[in-house]
Amino acid sequence: MNKVLLFLILLPKGLWRMLGADVAQLRAVLGAKLMLDDRRPMAMGKGQGAKKKPFKFMTALSVLISVVIGFMYIIPLMMTDKFMGLWLYFTVFLLMLSFMLISDFSTVLFDKRDNSILLPRPVNERTLLLSRLLHMFIYLFRIVFPMSLAGWVVLGYAKGWAAALWFPVMILQLTVIALFLVNACYLMILRFAKPGRFKDIINYFQIAFSVLFFACVYLMPRAMNNTDFQEMKHTDYAWAVYTPTYWLSAAWSWIETDKLSAATKWISILAIVGPLLLVWLIVKYLSPSFAKRIGNIDDERTEGKAEEGATIAVTAVAKKDKLYLKLAALLNKNPLSKAGFIIAWLQTTRSRNFKMRVYPTFAYVPVYFVYLISQSKKPLSEVWEGLPQSSTHILLLYMTSFIVLQLLSMLVYSDQYKASWVYYSSPIARPGDVMVGAFKGVWLKYFIPMFAVVSGFVFWVWGIGSLLDIALAFINITLLALSVLRIAYRRLPFSAMERMNEKGNRFFKTMFVMILPMGLGFGHYWTTITPWLWWMKLVFILLSSILLWLLWDSYKHTSWDEVKKVDLSS
Repeated sequence: MNKVLLFLILLPKGLWRMLGADVAQLRAVLGAKLMLDDRRPMAMGKGQGAKKKPFKFMTALSVLISVVIGFMYIIPLMMTDKFMGLWLYFTVFLLMLSFMLISDFSTVLFDKRDNSILLPRPVNERTLLLSRLLHMFIYLFRIVFPMSLAGWVVLGYAKGWAAALWFPVMILQLTVIALFLVNACYLMILRFAKPGRFKDIINYFQIAFSVLFFACVYLMPRAMNNTDFQEMKHTDYAWAVYTPTYWLSAAWSWIETDKLSAATKWISILAIVGPLLLVWLIVKYLSPSFAKRIGNIDDERTEGKAEEGATIAVTAVAKKDKLYLKLAALLNKNPLSKAGFIIAWLQTTRSRNFKMRVYPTFAYVPVYFVYLISQSKKPLSEVWEGLPQSSTHILLLYMTSFIVLQLLSMLVYSDQYKASWVYYSSPIARPGDVMVGAFKGVWLKYFIPMFAVVSGFVFWVWGIGSLLDIALAFINITLLALSVLRIAYRRLPFSAMERMNEKGNRFFKTMFVMILPMGLGFGHYWTTITPWLWWMKLVFILLSSILLWLLWDSYKHTSWDEVKKVDLSS
């Protein structure tokens, strides 16, 4: 695909020569950039293990994903109110495109390798500038075209050749609006955040996009097939007239006789004038300011490092009042456990890889729960009213265990695993003490708050009778976590590199150790659907607590020989 795009983009050779570019050099630079794009992971795939073998067809995969995303929101185009359908389609398209560009476009936009690799070579500035602009154009084309393909086909088939010709114009206008939003967003981030925090903020956008994508996949088809949704009318939303996607929808009145008010038809002029004005704002104001901020970003990073070095002493004093230090002292009597607690707390705060892989799972739980309860043919309002009489809260409580496997794997594996030499060079008699402290750290920091929120919701909906269920579910999930950690992840925190050949063995080990906790979970559900067996919950709480204590003691007394045995078997 890259070869085809490169061939097409270099067809107007005379134009590029007239603009002062060396075509041979332009072909070489663009070819190298596109090759690197093929080997660069996407935003949704970042954090999945940097040591894996690179995938050579990432561009084709990203195009395929864009096509799938485009198919997700074509249902509004089939609504009764065609104008409303176009407005919703363009709105969702704009949101998805903006999120994709904000989360993934920064890699292209902030690529500084040209300055260090190409500038010392005999490559003139116009060739370099044109290569960057064309690379950005290709990047945008690879996202926008496949995303719009489904809508293009549907509208062309339903409304004829005029719609098929007019649709690309509207998508071009929509892309300009998205670029304006992305440019403004980047400027705002660079204006109010330090350069060192820029990547962290972009990571949060990537996390938000992955959650949005997950929610759209599961919830959007159900929502769009709803009868109330199909009968929505644009006249019921007066505020929509102020949105750019409303202007684009109004512009369809130019090619077909929709029953629109005269005011709405006049608004359609903004579909052309608005994006042109945004282009002028980008070129006149945003781009120069953006280029200036990009040019100063390296200097600011240097200054930031100097300021960081100058405040080490102040930070060391301030850390005495940190909450995690108080918690570490409160929950750990052993100094090694306290050290493990602090290491896990700080590492999970600073690791972008950890955030990218763990944070989205917190949103998956409520999204998947809504998806499951919406599968009933009854209206969602009726399903909601019947929740207190159902046993769905058991499912919701145990769904929090989705977080467990991801959390535990990231407790053991790290891209900076070589730093684990400090464990082996320290006088640690029993590594289990460090491992227990690290487990307490991530459990208290991530799982307990999430479980507390879910438990609060369960208590609010199901009442005081759910307290035993909450207690039993918490013990069983903790038992599940320790079972997996004891068998599959019996290693020091952040001390191992994730390998591809480990996954099969780890999967079977994990499935094996989950049999007992899953059996307890099914037993829990059985006591719920059989009310007169409520006293069995107390028996299960006692049984699970004994098993939990035995596993905790075994994990705490992990020896060096057991850790080395796990390392040798991997």
